[in-house]
Amino acid sequence: MNTTPLTGTTTRTPVTRTPITQPTIDQADLARLIDSGVKYAMGGWVDVHGRSKAKVVPIELLPKLLDGSERYTPRGITGFGVMEPQEDESVAIPDPSTLRVLPWDRRFVWMAADLLREGEEPFDQCTRSILKEQLRLARERGFEFKLGVEIELFVFRPDAVQGPYLRPVAPSGSLRPSPAYDTEATLDAADFLDELVSAMQESGFGVYSFDQEGGDGQYEFDFGYDGALEMADKVTFFRVMVRQIAKRHGLAATFMPKPYTEAWGSGHHYNMSLESTTTGENLMKDADDPRGLGWSRLSYAFSAGIMRHADALAAIVTPTVNSYKRLNPRLADGTASWAPVWSAYGVQNRSCMLRLPQNRPAIENRVVDASANTYLAAAFLLAAGLDGIRNDLDPGEPVDIALLDDTDSARSNSVRLPRNLLEATEAFAGSELARSVFPERFVREYTAMKLEEWESFHSSVTEWERDRYLFSL
Repeated sequence: MNTTPLTGTTTRTPVTRTPITQPTIDQADLARLIDSGVKYAMGGWVDVHGRSKAKVVPIELLPKLLDGSERYTPRGITGFGVMEPQEDESVAIPDPSTLRVLPWDRRFVWMAADLLREGEEPFDQCTRSILKEQLRLARERGFEFKLGVEIELFVFRPDAVQGPYLRPVAPSGSLRPSPAYDTEATLDAADFLDELVSAMQESGFGVYSFDQEGGDGQYEFDFGYDGALEMADKVTFFRVMVRQIAKRHGLAATFMPKPYTEAWGSGHHYNMSLESTTTGENLMKDADDPRGLGWSRLSYAFSAGIMRHADALAAIVTPTVNSYKRLNPRLADGTASWAPVWSAYGVQNRSCMLRLPQNRPAIENRVVDASANTYLAAAFLLAAGLDGIRNDLDPGEPVDIALLDDTDSARSNSVRLPRNLLEATEAFAGSELARSVFPERFVREYTAMKLEEWESFHSSVTEWERDRYLFSL
């Protein structure tokens, strides 16, 4: 990707491995958990797809779990890499600061865990450790990375999938042209939504709002921003929570970005900001902005770094074949989707990859979708933004026109994002920045996994192809 307004070079920094101090838990806290009826504990390490993986121990063994009693052979179990028979096992070290009693099943507590090799060296597929390392590097430069995530997902009735469609939970969900913000469509799903939002509140999410989104059976949840690691832990817990609570209501929840052709896409818009490690001051705004927009030079450089690396970032923030069915400026009926396809930034411009909203001091990345692993996406985006700051990159002037596929890129000061997973994966494989964020074997095996995913999809003959070519050729 060649973004002409952006100047400077990437400084390649070797991936380092930070030892992790083993945590403990107070005996009085353990006794209170037991007295409250908790029976089991799990420390969930997070795989490359963002799913929590864990063994379960009786609650009395929680201190041993925190000391690393549970071992795993994680490579290959999610299609990522191949486990060699002679490899050492990995040890999960839970973080007790993330301990949450499951609101829907109080017999269990869950914690986010780091996955280590023997000793205290992070396993090269530990997505949480990858983010922690980038946060450490940011703090060395005086920055705390804060993140807010707007979560969108589809909820449907799994026993009533109708051909290429999902049957939404809300009977009012077939409103046209869109059920977005419809009061009755939200109330139709009130039993499920009430239990989920109550669980979010009990778990410390600080819910701002929730609503019926633009797709049938699609919902959005907005809640308080946090440190990037804490937010990634919350999103991981949310994924477990929403699926489990949906099942209690005879429903299913999916983070597939675009579950059927006519659907709206599910994004996870990232609202990113930097704060000073010494003063806690938000560094994104500046009343003396020469552009007159109220943003700081640091914000522009951070944005430019993300724009510069947008093609390689795509392999992590839009990581599936299906992701690129969402990244289309128009829906199937021809109406605007607001899904960005250009590595541009704009003020309030929802067709850009990066938006500078007027109501909060954070840069909104609208490309990230619901299938992304939050730890990996946050780590790579932070590294790209810091690369922009380090090289004092400039993103050019903001875009104030709707960016569609036929937009003149020279006129819009932007570059077209990858059109499919193959383009994104090839950019990731060739990225020096990726090799400064992820271990070498991670880059190699992630690339292989994504190429296999693309080739498997590309070798499948679809109904669209038969409809178009069977009798016309």
